[in-house]
Amino acid sequence: MGVYLFNTQLLLPILILDAETRESSHDFGKDILPRIISEYRVFAFNFQDENRDAKEMSYWRDVGTIQAYHEANMDLVSVSPVFNLYDKSWPLHTWQQQYPPAKFVFADQDRMGVGLDSIIAGGSILSGGRVNRSVLGYDVRVNSYAEVEDSIIFNHVNVGRHCRVRRAIIDRHVSLPEGTVIGYDPEADRARYSVAENGIVVVVRAESMLEEPE
Repeated sequence: MGVYLFNTQLLLPILILDAETRESSHDFGKDILPRIISEYRVFAFNFQDENRDAKEMSYWRDVGTIQAYHEANMDLVSVSPVFNLYDKSWPLHTWQQQYPPAKFVFADQDRMGVGLDSIIAGGSILSGGRVNRSVLGYDVRVNSYAEVEDSIIFNHVNVGRHCRVRRAIIDRHVSLPEGTVIGYDPEADRARYSVAENGIVVVVRAESMLEEPE
């Protein structure tokens, strides 16, 4: 987490100069900030949760990689997350879309809408599908006999029947056809999707529309 406040008249010339510098990697942390610090006064303030002991380490996650982003989300669904969204003494105030509550339907032995160790946002329906250790955004539908595990599912995603999704990040407005398998065969995943170094599969909308291999 980082919150920055700049004077526009100061920042724009530095950005233009950096864009014209071929040797620059055009990275905010590596190029822009060091240049500003060397020429101007800069102030930094540590983030501190006022409701915790000052000796405790403040929550900090650099989510600049797919792996770090995935790990931060998986931490949220743990029993005792370091960053607790449910801490009533320190609520998070933010705008939220208005959706009906999440719903879990079908209670047959082999067709059961179940969400375990997961965060399920409003408007989502687990319609006979099983979700474990995952974060689901708004308006997600997990259809019958589908399984989602260790994954991040963005808003407005439809997971078709009999799909198996593991260690994946699914982009918004993706519709996974019935029987889609993601996260179980590395070679097949790399042939169709983007795969991070640690094996996390990233599925964007265009990739999800590819035809299933015969």
